[in-house]
Amino acid sequence: MIRAELRPRVAAFTSRRGRPPGLAVVLAGHNPASEIYVRHKLRALDEAGCRAQLVRLDAAAAFTEVLDAVARLNTDGAVDGILVQSPLPTEMGAGAEQRVFDAIDPAKDVDGFHPSNVGLLVQNRSSLVACTPLGCLELLERAGIPLAGRHAVIIGRSNIVGKPMALLLLHRDATVTLCHSRTVDLPAVAREADILVAAIGRPAFVTAEFVKPGATVVDVGITRLDQASEVERLFPAGHPRRRQFQANGSLLVGDVHPDVEEVAGALTPVPGGVGPLTIAMVLRNTLTAAENRA
Repeated sequence: MIRAELRPRVAAFTSRRGRPPGLAVVLAGHNPASEIYVRHKLRALDEAGCRAQLVRLDAAAAFTEVLDAVARLNTDGAVDGILVQSPLPTEMGAGAEQRVFDAIDPAKDVDGFHPSNVGLLVQNRSSLVACTPLGCLELLERAGIPLAGRHAVIIGRSNIVGKPMALLLLHRDATVTLCHSRTVDLPAVAREADILVAAIGRPAFVTAEFVKPGATVVDVGITRLDQASEVERLFPAGHPRRRQFQANGSLLVGDVHPDVEEVAGALTPVPGGVGPLTIAMVLRNTLTAAENRA
């Protein structure tokens, strides 16, 4: 639906400027999950009428090659948005990702990770916001979940999801609690939430003990399980998800335990919940960046 809503804006921009909005994705290495994410992003851009460009670097590429690619794209007038797919190869060293995010032109930062865009988000003035939390907010609003005055608890304080999610909900007048590994009695804190966002990357970590009956639960995590014992621990015999694992040899699960479905008023699925919204927000941010630059 969101992609369909954006197509007229894409067509109008293309008609006015004589070219489509353009996104360049820099992909370093051969991370299987990253390959899938990038393929979905490029396909969504192409289907919407945008220009999608992939800049692929080998896993053995030097870190300076990533910076050089970003520098070239910063000055390319046909590129409106730049996205460096995370994670970068570990060989590039600690802090490499932040250095790359800092190097991207803030006006082309469709991921919303540049310090300038993060600062604008703090002041509720940013037009380019991190795509995953923005997708979560879009999901909540389109589902008609009230936010103003509600207590939102976020498990996970990353710069990519947790912190921007907290700010977005705060700007919608929610009362926000941001939890992390040092939070005392985490299940008890989570049980206070009207809206619970799980974004920690630990499969099935959030159990029914964490959830107030009727709460809305947003599962941001996604982990691939390859061991039958892991799947059998989560899903009883005869469960459809066991059959999926047997057919595919692996299974994607979120941070929320399947039993939470019996307690929550609403629960986003994994896969198929937040993921597609994230990709839609990449498209929206690319178009917004193009319009802002024009």
